[in-house]
Amino acid sequence: MALKKDEKKGIIKQFAREKGDTGSPEVQIALLTNKINKLAEHLKEHKKDNHSRRGLLSMVAKRRRLLNYLKKHGEERYKNLLKELKLEK
Repeated sequence: MALKKDEKKGIIKQFAREKGDTGSPEVQIALLTNKINKLAEHLKEHKKDNHSRRGLLSMVAKRRRLLNYLKKHGEERYKNLLKELKLEK
């Protein structure tokens, strides 16, 4: 379920604000969204995997906190990111 190196590099390259940027909220949210989508697919098949479900809930909560931060500090960046990741708000 973990991201492969090339997948992670591609996401970082796509959402980075400048070269070498891995800590911006955009990159962190994009990586979390990818992990969340993969884990959601896993849970569709393995319905009783409660340990993974708890991890999923914590990732969703962390993404929500990062989105709130980005909305507060960069409204335009927030809207662009939601559009790119196809997230609803």
